[in-house]
Amino acid sequence: MGLLDKVERGIEKAVRGVFSTGSKAQVEPVEIASRLRREVDHKALTVAAGRTLAPNVFDVQLSDDDFKRAQEWGTPLAEELCDVVINHVRSQGYTLQGSVRISFRRDSELRAGDFEIASSTEKSKGNGSTQPSRPTVPAAPSRQPVRLQPVLDIDGQRYSLNAPSIVLGRSSEADIHVEDTGVSRRHLEIRTANGATSAVDLGSTNGSYVNGQRVSGSIELTDGSTITMGRTKIIFRLLPANPGGRA
Repeated sequence: MGLLDKVERGIEKAVRGVFSTGSKAQVEPVEIASRLRREVDHKALTVAAGRTLAPNVFDVQLSDDDFKRAQEWGTPLAEELCDVVINHVRSQGYTLQGSVRISFRRDSELRAGDFEIASSTEKSKGNGSTQPSRPTVPAAPSRQPVRLQPVLDIDGQRYSLNAPSIVLGRSSEADIHVEDTGVSRRHLEIRTANGATSAVDLGSTNGSYVNGQRVSGSIELTDGSTITMGRTKIIFRLLPANPGGRA
């Protein structure tokens, strides 16, 4: 069972008592979780190579009856749904402008069992309050994913490694173009998986080096590792990702 499945199973079990009374037509938390993921995918916007921006503020609009049940559960349900969004954002490699917020709102025009989700992208406001000002919101917790962003510093330029595989080389088709006659067209691959990043030489003519050691197969990179290709020196860094997801 995957992590999101476990989260959804936990939500369903925890609030079954709250959402299992009254009308047979009612909103289930698992439905909200599934719709949130679809909303994230639908609104995700690619703003640069390897960087896709996802919404981080969500208004869940409920009928009068469903809103009352949401009020009974309040913050715990919203916090679980925040985790659903954060886990989905991580799994898809999206980035966020700010902390994730979930709000429940009443819409008297909706029938019991129907709901709508409106999303937006908002930057974090420093140390200000993350609580929304509308009194109709029973809970709007804020959860900020904390992670380290792997980056490469090359000749004064910084490149975030937001994809599992990044190819460096002299070819214009390389993910990161390196203008150096000592660099092969497809020279080096940077692989990131399970929180670890490694360098893999792609059969280059002049070879690749990490901290002076020639790359044969794969070498794991650590913060501050120096990669040399031809005359080009590259510094691998692990930096705290800011709210916008850019290192």
